[in-house]
Amino acid sequence: MRRSKQIVIILNDTLQSVGLQSLLVDYFSPVSITCYQSFNEIEEKKDNIDFYFTDTDTFVLNSDFFMPRKNKSIVLTHAGYIRETQNVLSVNLHINIRQSQEFIIEQLKLLFQTEQPNNPDSTKGLSSREIDVLQLIVKGITNKEIADKLNISLNTVLSHRKNITSKLGIKTVSGLTYYAIMNGLVSANDIEL
Repeated sequence: MRRSKQIVIILNDTLQSVGLQSLLVDYFSPVSITCYQSFNEIEEKKDNIDFYFTDTDTFVLNSDFFMPRKNKSIVLTHAGYIRETQNVLSVNLHINIRQSQEFIIEQLKLLFQTEQPNNPDSTKGLSSREIDVLQLIVKGITNKEIADKLNISLNTVLSHRKNITSKLGIKTVSGLTYYAIMNGLVSANDIEL
């Protein structure tokens, strides 16, 4: 007999939570599901959970919890977020909730069939200096301040920024911030709001 998958759903939208729970029970039994409307309601942060389903905001705001569990965390996204998140998340770690039921079920099947190991190549070919620049960008530091801090020229900073956006395919600071958090390059606490 198959072991029941332990699943936690953290969504403040009751309809999304109930709908996801229904899909999981109907198509992927046996599952044991616990639902919470906010991250703060989780009494114990156990590590015997197979999957955490949550929304983008909850994931980012609680990245210190989710990052060590990155391969168990599935982020539910809206169609508008797909362009930014497709370069940040691997295809099995986010689900576009605006897709058809059949498509969502297929994504869940893939997820349950291939529980992926940690991805060691999460930096997509960024050099260590580009990672340094990226970390400073998402912390809200200006190009001139980055140049001063790293003892490089302003043109070198601009060159690194161009290379970063080219390699990642992400052009906005918010997208870069999301990428950096998702890949453990910065903590949500490091970012100025």
